[in-house]
Amino acid sequence: MRIGVLCSRIRAEEKLLFEAFTRRRLTIEKVDDRQLVFDLAAQPRRFDVVLERCLAGVPSPRTLIAFTPESALEAIETLGYPVVLKPAIGSWGRLLAKISDRDAAEALLEHKDTLGSYQHAIFYIQEYVDKPSRDIRSFVVGDETICAIYRESSHWITNTARGGQARNCPVTPEIDRLSRAAARAVGGGVLAIDLLEHPDGLVVSEVNYTMEFRNSIDTTGVDIPGRIVDYVLRVGALEAVPA
Repeated sequence: MRIGVLCSRIRAEEKLLFEAFTRRRLTIEKVDDRQLVFDLAAQPRRFDVVLERCLAGVPSPRTLIAFTPESALEAIETLGYPVVLKPAIGSWGRLLAKISDRDAAEALLEHKDTLGSYQHAIFYIQEYVDKPSRDIRSFVVGDETICAIYRESSHWITNTARGGQARNCPVTPEIDRLSRAAARAVGGGVLAIDLLEHPDGLVVSEVNYTMEFRNSIDTTGVDIPGRIVDYVLRVGALEAVPA
């Protein structure tokens, strides 16, 4: 079986996955997406399965997207203060901002507009959910919610990269149903689902496709890299079966 692992940066999670493949005596080919060049006239590299590491009916906080500071301000005031301004692409809780009034909104929007990057030209505005000093991150592999953690913090940003503390979260039927529904909505695979405890019930805040998991292995007691490798092998075996 030819297994490719598409990655940009080798983090602790990628190293854990590589070790898990090695323990199974499986050979993988690491593909750096920063160096990929596709020649449309050439024969592409063939893999039986590629593990990508480089978001339908799912309840989520109300989210508005705008493309100018003026329309972003209108969107913010449509949602009502406070709101959360998020980057279109990001991780570790960086570039998140809780906006509590119009003065702060105008200042932040001007700041993003001045930065000029295409990423800052997309204004991703989400309803602020007053969660109980924590959120939930669940891990979906294939069509199974294999584990979940609470991320607890006195700050409204609960990411572990920003000081949040991980604690095991039992996978309740509601967490399982919502996590798998969110995964199916984006095509499935290996995903982490961020859930918020909204007054009306759980809502999906984000779907992460190259999630970090090293702090969740001991916390949950689940061999997350091993379960990912199992899934890669199942998918590869299915793809290898002749039609």
